[in-house]
Amino acid sequence: MKRPAYNIVIGGAIVGTVVAAALLGVVWTPYDPLRINFVARLAAPEAAHLLGTDEFGRDVLSRLMAAAGTSVMISLTTVAAAGLAGTAVGLVSGYLRGWTDRILMAFNDSLLAFPAILLALGLLAVTGANVYGIIGALGLAYTPSVARIVRGTVLSLREREFVEASRVMGNSEVYTVLRHILPNCLAPLTVLATSMFGWVLLAESALSFLGLGVPPPAPTWGNMLAASRPFIGQAVWLGIFPGLCISLTLLGINLLGDALRDKLDPRMRGV
Repeated sequence: MKRPAYNIVIGGAIVGTVVAAALLGVVWTPYDPLRINFVARLAAPEAAHLLGTDEFGRDVLSRLMAAAGTSVMISLTTVAAAGLAGTAVGLVSGYLRGWTDRILMAFNDSLLAFPAILLALGLLAVTGANVYGIIGALGLAYTPSVARIVRGTVLSLREREFVEASRVMGNSEVYTVLRHILPNCLAPLTVLATSMFGWVLLAESALSFLGLGVPPPAPTWGNMLAASRPFIGQAVWLGIFPGLCISLTLLGINLLGDALRDKLDPRMRGV
């Protein structure tokens, strides 16, 4: 099996399992993920609780399934928001050039100078920890990367013959951008979106671990990992299973991203 096919199969299987668990967790979990049961507190994995229970007796498997839905929703929404905003900025900046390009890129580069997680931390310190604050903070943090990629692609396309032909035919600038330039930006955007999904998932988990993610008792992989620290000696599964979920999801997304790059990048064909 060739490497791209191998990546698609393995990465697709991992990501598909995570998405299926997230969708299933919305409508059904083995136990109520918020139900406290001190009788079963810190129970080891067994038939009744396949992945054990936490310090409040809550079923770990049920909480992981519920957390998958939260993490996937936040990651998808953030990638969509950053993709739309960054694409709009990159198209306008790259196509118009001149002072418009300089002003937009100066603002874009000022945001790009901050590490994404640091910028998100600063914004969440102001807005407070909530789902919408996380999406807004991470969306703003990753928009500059999208804008840079789209702008570079537009600059290489705007002088091509098919764009000049569209202008000569009397088509408006908006029509030319949307009909001829934007579709040619989709390939690099698709590859970037898969990578960004992994970045956002990791950033959301890190924010939750630091206490600036989705507020408890709502489960996320990050806050489950953070809550496991005081009990890691007596209940090691509390840290292992959320960490495995994060690691395997990132592995699946990276494999899919590599496969998409190999498929969509002409320079990688035949390598």
